[in-house]
Amino acid sequence: MDSIKPLIAPSILSADFTRLGAELERVKNADLIHFDVMDGHYVPNISYGLPVAEAVKRATEIPLDVHLMVEDPDKFIPSFAELKPAYITVHYEAVDHLQRTLALIRELGVGAGVALNPHTPLSGLQYILDDLDLILIMTVNPGFGGQKFIPATLDKIRDCRRLVADHPIKIQVDGGVSHTNAAELVKAGVDILVAGSAIFSSPDPAEYINKMRQGG
Repeated sequence: MDSIKPLIAPSILSADFTRLGAELERVKNADLIHFDVMDGHYVPNISYGLPVAEAVKRATEIPLDVHLMVEDPDKFIPSFAELKPAYITVHYEAVDHLQRTLALIRELGVGAGVALNPHTPLSGLQYILDDLDLILIMTVNPGFGGQKFIPATLDKIRDCRRLVADHPIKIQVDGGVSHTNAAELVKAGVDILVAGSAIFSSPDPAEYINKMRQGG
C-alpha cells in the first residue's frame, strides 16, 4: 500500500435505514460519509434527500460528502451547502455550465467536485482544474449499489492522476471498491475510497475500514 493512507468514505446507500444512527456509529472511524442523492431522472433509482442528510448531520460529526446524481443540480446545491459538507459533487454529464456550477459550490464555502461516468473522458476537465477540489471517477455505472468494479477504469484513474499533476485536487473512486482492490486503486492514484456494501455488510465495519486503509 502507498505510504499515504487513503481516506475512507462509507456510502450510506448500503446502510440499514431502520437503524441509521447505529449504522453511523459502526463507521465512526471513517473520514467522510458518502451521501448519494438520486432523483429517478438522471439515474433510474431514487434514494433520499435533504431531510435524511440533515438527520445524518445530527447523528455524526464525520463530514458529509454529497454526491448529486440529479438533473439540474444547481437547484439542490444551496440547501445541501447549508449542512457544511466537505464536498458537493455534480455529474459532468448533468451540468450545462460546469465551471459556473463549481464556482457556486465554492462560493457557498464547500469543496467543489465533479463526477465522471465510466464512459466519460477526462479531456473536458483540463481547462477547469483550478475550479476543482475533487474528481470522482465512477468505477461502475451510477444508480445502484453493489455493482462490480469495471477494470478498465484503472487506466482512467492513472490518466486522471497525470492530469491533476500538482493541482490540489483529490481523486475519489466509487463503485465495486473493497479491501481486495484498495491497494491497487491507491497505487493508481486514488486519494478517497468510497465503499458501501463491502463496508456495511461486514460483521465489523470499523475493522473493515482499517483494513481498507492498510490495503487489504
